[in-house]
Amino acid sequence: MGKSGGSVEPLRRELSFRTPNGGGRLGIGTEWGVSLLALILAVLSLLIWVVLTFFRGAFWQLLAFDDDTLKQESLERWPRVVTIVPARDEAEFIARTVESLVKQDYPGRLRVVVVDDHSEDGTGALAREAAARAGAAERVLIFEGAALESGWTGKLLAMQQGVESAGAEEGEYFWFTDADIEHAPDTLRRVVERAEKDKLDLVSLMVLSQVNSLPERLLIPPFLYFFLKLYPPSWTASRKWKTAGAAGGCVLLCRKALERIGGLAAIRGEVIDDCTLARAVKRTGGGIWMGLTRKSVSLRTYMSFTEIRDLIARTAFTQLGYSWLALAGTMLGMLVTYLLPVIFTFTARPVVWRLGLAAWALMAITYLPTVRFYRMSPLWAAALPVAAAFYTYATWLSAVRYWLGRGGQWKGRAQAPAKSSAQ
Repeated sequence: MGKSGGSVEPLRRELSFRTPNGGGRLGIGTEWGVSLLALILAVLSLLIWVVLTFFRGAFWQLLAFDDDTLKQESLERWPRVVTIVPARDEAEFIARTVESLVKQDYPGRLRVVVVDDHSEDGTGALAREAAARAGAAERVLIFEGAALESGWTGKLLAMQQGVESAGAEEGEYFWFTDADIEHAPDTLRRVVERAEKDKLDLVSLMVLSQVNSLPERLLIPPFLYFFLKLYPPSWTASRKWKTAGAAGGCVLLCRKALERIGGLAAIRGEVIDDCTLARAVKRTGGGIWMGLTRKSVSLRTYMSFTEIRDLIARTAFTQLGYSWLALAGTMLGMLVTYLLPVIFTFTARPVVWRLGLAAWALMAITYLPTVRFYRMSPLWAAALPVAAAFYTYATWLSAVRYWLGRGGQWKGRAQAPAKSSAQ
């Protein structure tokens, strides 16, 4: 009996381990349960990445919807276009934006409307000066927008006022663009050509963002990656899917499609106005397409992590429908999808670390085309889990700000609806 007990004790010590505080031991059953849970989660993480890689509309294959590869052709007739630029406190960028718009190599008639949304930095005057310098003052209409109306977000009301002011122009298309984007000379030609040839009602382009500072290099490419994962361009373009995404910085919209959905008033209170507009167009039978371009560039820079955090927090909780249940599910999903593969990669259990490494590898492989799109080192592909942790934090902060009545912050305005009206 004594000898038998002595031989069992070393085995028991090997199969059990101390609790983190060192105050006791977890038994064989507990350790087996922990190992099983780790194995299940590792398998789940890998399955998630298999689905994302092969069954999520190939969202990560950017070349498939790179608009810069489009072979330009000439149309027999180029439709009339009215460009509308909602601008609020954009003194730093508005001149370059206006100059890029009036210098468009567009064969058809083009009119530019800048709606100065109560700027306090001289945005309207700078836009007027830029148009005059370019010798295009007669083609650029600049006016101060009306006071913000109840139920409208500031940007959408400015866009609506631009549409109304352009009524006499009878534009066949409206080209909505942000006031901080410098467009390539052929941008309008390309989006109009695509719309006309493919019979589309809405065409949008995700322009190239700055990736010069460390915060930008770590967090801006993931912004594109996560957006495309939510709205795979191939699903957006297909009439078989309800998915509808759009990049609000550059949207070409057919006038008839806008009238068909009931005008911008139909989406007047939406914070995520671009994707909501795309859904409305697609739901009413319109064809839509979303792509990427390096030729048109966002002039805005983000030199700190705080600036990008606020960019994410502005719409993150809105994307979740202001649902705390969806928030909890999202945070859990981000943990399992992006963080656990890294944690498991550094565990001692062979099966678990191999599964974790495989999931992390698929993550990096799918993220690599986005990294290369921004012409960054491939090594950044391994850093996606760090960015995912930051986005999870910003999403939580977005919910907190909503609860405090400061949701949907944009240029000093809290645009999210009151908590009592949340769905």
